[in-house]
Amino acid sequence: MREIDTKDLTVRLINHPLYEAIKDTAALQCFMRAHVFCVWDFQSLVTALQRALTCTTIPWLPPSNPEICRLINEIVLDEESDVTIDGRHLSHYELYREAMEECGADQKPIDDVVSSLKEGIPFDVALTRSNIPSGVEAFVHKTIDIAQSKDIYRIAAVFAYGREDVIPDMFRKFVQQLAASAPQKWAKLLYYLNRHVTHDGDRHGPMARAMMEELCGDEREKWDKAEQAAREALISRIALWDAIFSDI
Repeated sequence: MREIDTKDLTVRLINHPLYEAIKDTAALQCFMRAHVFCVWDFQSLVTALQRALTCTTIPWLPPSNPEICRLINEIVLDEESDVTIDGRHLSHYELYREAMEECGADQKPIDDVVSSLKEGIPFDVALTRSNIPSGVEAFVHKTIDIAQSKDIYRIAAVFAYGREDVIPDMFRKFVQQLAASAPQKWAKLLYYLNRHVTHDGDRHGPMARAMMEELCGDEREKWDKAEQAAREALISRIALWDAIFSDI
């Protein structure tokens, strides 16, 4: 079965100078202020897959591929209702928000966008009317555009190779740095990061790649378009990392 080749971009992302730049509280707060948008817009990719590959309509109909349906339902459960450090259940976005509060990171930009969307303000307007960090608008637009596309295998490729496949390696760097400094001060953030390392590395990553094999099969054109989408997602992430690094 064909594999999507993103190794060159993944290496660039894993070795980005941003990680070494996060050496104090102010730098970490700056990072979280922007990165929360990645945590938030990721849920749109999950929802797009859920809508396309499971049944969310009434009357209910059996899914066309029960194996993929199972994969998506397991991922949705973890992403939307994970266990918190004190035994509650929250989405990974909400877990991250709690970590931001504990770390003293500025939550106003993401709050403004989410509040505007709840008020029915169009997505494009909600982004432009809020004082979001540099690089975020382009990144989020790229994510939402792919989530709203009709090619489910392209969405799955961004999910699998542009997000789930690379997240453990990226976040492992943060876990190591924080654990060596003041683990109690960053308890909730460390918990969130470790959940990602465990879930994405051990479960979600392999599950997402299995989903890609089911969706693309032996169709070369699908694999080609999926690879292009995954590479574009990684390039978009690198551009965001560049912007955050510049701000720090």
